Amino acid sequence: MSTQSSNDTAQTGRPVYLEPTAPGFWTTLCGAVLAVLAPLFGFLIGSTMGTGETDSVINPLFMGLFIGVIIGGVGVAIALLGGVRLYRASQNKQGDN
Repeated sequence: MSTQSSNDTAQTGRPVYLEPTAPGFWTTLCGAVLAVLAPLFGFLIGSTMGTGETDSVINPLFMGLFIGVIIGGVGVAIALLGGVRLYRASQNKQGDN
């Protein structure tokens, strides 16, 4: 029996070079996800709160959806800022060549 494990031997092959993502990529992605999911979760939370009282000024469904749309708008702004960073990074990269 050998006491040497298979992890001790070096594997040969093509080297792997990891490149970082462009500045603004994760900001754009997170902003887009927030913009899409916030109104859906607002509608979900508003509908789980029920219909509310008949004499209430604001319906809970409306309030949940409204807050979700506001948060979704913030997500759109974040995605746009990330897109601007992506665009500027691509312009700087092209200018270096």
